[in-house]
Amino acid sequence: MQNQTMIGKNRTGLDMSPIDRGDMLEGSRRTVPTSEGDEGSAAAIRAEYVREADLVGSVPPPGTVKGMVQTGLQTLTGNRPQVLLDKLGERLAFERTGTRLYEALVAKCLAGAEGGELLQMDVIERFHDEELQHFELVRSIIESLGADPTAMTPCADVVGVASLGLVQVLTDPRTTIAQCLNAILTAELTDNAGWEMLITLAESAGGSAFVQQMGEAFSAEQEHLRQVREWLEQLTAADAKLLGTAATAAP
Repeated sequence: MQNQTMIGKNRTGLDMSPIDRGDMLEGSRRTVPTSEGDEGSAAAIRAEYVREADLVGSVPPPGTVKGMVQTGLQTLTGNRPQVLLDKLGERLAFERTGTRLYEALVAKCLAGAEGGELLQMDVIERFHDEELQHFELVRSIIESLGADPTAMTPCADVVGVASLGLVQVLTDPRTTIAQCLNAILTAELTDNAGWEMLITLAESAGGSAFVQQMGEAFSAEQEHLRQVREWLEQLTAADAKLLGTAATAAP
């Protein structure tokens, strides 16, 4: 395995141009924002937008008679089923993203990316299949509640935006396997917390019929998290060892 962390022609730091250092610092002191564009004014504008903005969408009403009846019963018992449906929509969107992340990781390994040889392809493919199974599980739960799994709920919308950067990391041809695993680790940490919260919410809403299946999905996600972290630690340790060897051999 070759070094994945290289010392190269990175010119982004101030130390790369010591001759111009003084001029650049002086320039930053001279270009102080005017009173019309200071941080206080910007904060006031943002606050005004916050006060006037609408919410990020809404949870649609059930499109079937069965769903309308179940929603009415939940409302009468004091629960707000739209909260559960919103969080189910969030997990549905995130499991779809998780499936795509592992698809991208498989593609990168098959392309011969450095570090991919340390990963077990059968395990990655199993994780991909389990993410897809979790997507189908959430879809079936939403349908069993009489709701529409194709509807974009507010939390699903937000989590889709939040996870967009993770997909971009995995599909960037320049990123290393270790960098991709770091992005997937972020996703798995979020996924684990999301499933745990969803199970608690389902239990409080009287959704015991599908809590066991959620628990099985949560257990699988915990394994994903453990294995991804282990792979990332192995790659990082191997890369650091290579860097140490190169430094020792340098004249």
